[in-house]
Formats: sequence, structure tokens, C-alpha cells
Amino acid sequence: MKVYTGIGDQGTTNILGEKGVSKNDARVNAYGTIDELNSHVGLIGTYALAHPYVEQLRWIQNHLFTIGSELASTPEALKKLKLKQVGAMDIQTLEQWIDEQTADLSPLQSFVLPGSCRENAVCHVARTVCRRAERLTVHLHTLIPVHPETLIFLNRLSDYFFTLARTMSRLAQQEDIIWKPNKD
Repeated sequence: MKVYTGIGDQGTTNILGEKGVSKNDARVNAYGTIDELNSHVGLIGTYALAHPYVEQLRWIQNHLFTIGSELASTPEALKKLKLKQVGAMDIQTLEQWIDEQTADLSPLQSFVLPGSCRENAVCHVARTVCRRAERLTVHLHTLIPVHPETLIFLNRLSDYFFTLARTMSRLAQQEDIIWKPNKD
């Protein structure tokens, strides 16, 4: 099977259940950003290979692929896939991981800047891409219904990446970089 099909050469693509969708469609923007986020999560995993967070990252990647499948399908086609969508237990899992990491971190006293170490920086990139994916998915939800837990999951996931960024700094024995605002 060839990787290229030529289907998208005119600025359209196919989603599950519909052909000829503009590559600028809200669905394509949302699931494309989920795909981008998944790649960043994979990159974090290459830096975190010696840490216990690799299993969490792979779990997240699988859930992002499920979300991408939801966003890249018509509601009728999604029903035929019979995928288990993200749910309350998945959100609770993220919250548990955030709480466990937070317990080992110093309390936040200020805003922090990305970049205390490369692992921290790639986690912050994932956080910001996750926020964009969330915004695009919220926009999509104004046009067509999106599973409510999908929106909550993406919101919580960005919090996870923020916490993981701080955890990576701690593991690298680096201090958070504190924002020092310019004041008169």
C-alpha cells in the first residue's frame, strides 16, 4: 500500500464517514492538532525513558489517538467503530497522576518559565499544543457535538504536562525558572 494517495492534492481530505472535507475544516484542525500533540508526547517519552512516566505517556498517546479518531469521524461512523471514548475514570487517572507529582514538588510561589532543562521545555511545548488542541476542540463543539469528557480530558491533560514539566526539572535537579516581571 502506498503512503501517498493524491486525495488531498486539491485541499480536501476524507474523514471516516465523509469524503471531500476541506483541510481547513474545524474537524481537521482539531484532530490534526491532537496528532501534533501525540508527536510531542512521543518526544517527551524519548527524554523520559529512565523515568516511571513513560507508561503514563504511552497511556496518554493511546487516549489521544482515540480522541483523534472521534474528531476525524462523523457521529454515525464513530458508532460503527465501537471505540471506548475517554470517560470520567480517565480524567480521574490524570488527576491522580497530577496529585502524586504535586506532592513531591515545592509549592508554586510565582509563575514559572519553560526551559530549566530540555525535558521541562518539551513538556511545556506539549502543554501549549494541548491548550491549542483544547481551544480547537471547543470551537468544533460549537459546530458539532463533541463528547463532553473529551473536552475535560484535554483541559486536565494540559495541567498534567505543566506538572510533568516541573517534575522533570526536579528529577534533573534544576530549579524552576521564576518569572521576573518588569516593573517600574
